[in-house]
Amino acid sequence: MAGCAAEEPSARRQVQEFLQMYNEIDQRLGTVATEAAWLASTDVTEEHTGRRIGAERAHAAFRGSRYVIEHSRRFLQLRGTLEELEFRQLDKILLNAAESPGTIPEVVAKRIELEARLSAVLDGFTFCLDERGGKCLKPVTPNQIDDVLVRSRDLAERRRVWETSKQIGPALKGGLAEVRDLRNRVATELGYSSYFHLQVADYGLTVAEMMQLMQRTLREVEPLYRRLHRYARRKLAVRYGQPVPERIPAHWLPNRWGQEWPGLAETPNLDDLFRGRSPEWIVQQAERFYTSLGWPPLPRSFWERSDLYQLPPGATRKKNTHASAWHVDRDRDVRSLMSVVPNFRWFETAHHELGHVYYFLAYSHPNVPPVLREGANRAFHEAIGDLIGMAARQEPYLRQIGILPADRKINRMEWLLDEALDSAVVFLPWSAGVMTHFEHELYERKLPAEQFNRRWWELVERYQGIEPPAPRGEEYCDGCTKTHVIDDPAQYYDYALASLIKYQLHDYIARSILKQDPRSCNYYGNKEVGQWLWDLLRLGATRDWRQLLREKTGEDLSSRALLEYFRPLEQYLEQQERAAVR
Repeated sequence: MAGCAAEEPSARRQVQEFLQMYNEIDQRLGTVATEAAWLASTDVTEEHTGRRIGAERAHAAFRGSRYVIEHSRRFLQLRGTLEELEFRQLDKILLNAAESPGTIPEVVAKRIELEARLSAVLDGFTFCLDERGGKCLKPVTPNQIDDVLVRSRDLAERRRVWETSKQIGPALKGGLAEVRDLRNRVATELGYSSYFHLQVADYGLTVAEMMQLMQRTLREVEPLYRRLHRYARRKLAVRYGQPVPERIPAHWLPNRWGQEWPGLAETPNLDDLFRGRSPEWIVQQAERFYTSLGWPPLPRSFWERSDLYQLPPGATRKKNTHASAWHVDRDRDVRSLMSVVPNFRWFETAHHELGHVYYFLAYSHPNVPPVLREGANRAFHEAIGDLIGMAARQEPYLRQIGILPADRKINRMEWLLDEALDSAVVFLPWSAGVMTHFEHELYERKLPAEQFNRRWWELVERYQGIEPPAPRGEEYCDGCTKTHVIDDPAQYYDYALASLIKYQLHDYIARSILKQDPRSCNYYGNKEVGQWLWDLLRLGATRDWRQLLREKTGEDLSSRALLEYFRPLEQYLEQQERAAVR
């Protein structure tokens, strides 16, 4: 009997065989599904949407199969005998299975099809400034909408364009209600309270812990945000010749959702510095930033397979206009989808997106199993992109590469103010506040469809202090207009956490490696910075993110570094307010 037992595979051997099988099949099926999704996003047609649905169904059928669920659950019970890397793979496999449990295949199939069709509506939607008789006489692109909101001083024009940007909401509202129910049903099958709970679980947190973290962050940044809000109200009232409002009318702001407020500080518009530069130069310079750190050049296939530039006027092909990075095969096939034009915003965005791409490349090696080829958590991926986007706007870097000439002076306090308004502080009430709370109520509390728009604007007013130019009824769905609600559901707190992580990483790099002021430092060409970051990125999801952050920066997740970065600005704004009172 003992001899027979010895001939049977040990439990550990079974675990290893299961993990090898899963990683091989999942990687192959995932590649096919991601390739189909890429095609559906870069060339929006019914045929390509159909291919995406078919490929994603096949992938989901494997990930959520009874076999995968039963074996991963059984093996997780062996935790005391498992290595940490084995446990983390099994835990991730079970989370993946919860997205598409094979015990309810008809629900999973409906969800996949509906999500693909809603994405096709998003990617192929035509915004129309002038419509007559059901025919669009003046279509506008998202880039054109954004350009008007940044540059126009005509409130009537701004309102018209802002309202145009919300046209897609009604086309998505019914679908959002239906897909919410399908997502929740999928999540509850494996014991989660909602789809929101399932997504939060990837952080090793409960829903209550995540919401408490968001509320704590909002409380800590609120004093600075209120000062920025008062500054913006005064500035915009002067700009448009209006009384100072209590809440900011949404169409006064330079962003469709008020998530960033560029152009309000007295900083030079750097777009003119990119005249004569090609869109190709923008992306190539972003790559040069990374290679200067000692990182490898991008694979040739990146340049061959990516879709990087704005479609020409009159193009019949439609593509998703939201910048993104793609890890197609969880190995060397990395791509980016952008619509680059030569201006400062796309300069920052290109640096950001290549941050994701290099993160993909860093952890794609044999020591990281394919199922763990992800960021340390989802927020880490955004934090790395944001970190390099932030580094790309540092004055010493812009001067070193010849973008900012020696005779162009920068007022550093106004530059800091612009950063707070454009990409840092004002973003948190939007990300930790509006988006996270809306999706929490959407999934956890099953917010009724007939309350979508009312509740959306209650949250916008509460957290951002913004109001619509006129009452917006339930015939609209202004929350639906944010692509993440459809394409990256119940995950927007990722961006809030990324903001905190970004400043913690940057603070350590500036103070401990570069020995420079965090508000004016230069990563470019520094191999020590490159090695420190690469050592972090190459781990993928093989380590607990909280432990990793503590080891790399010496502190737990907090808003300390962000608030310290903007401390001089808060003091400056306080002095300005006191002077105004006198």
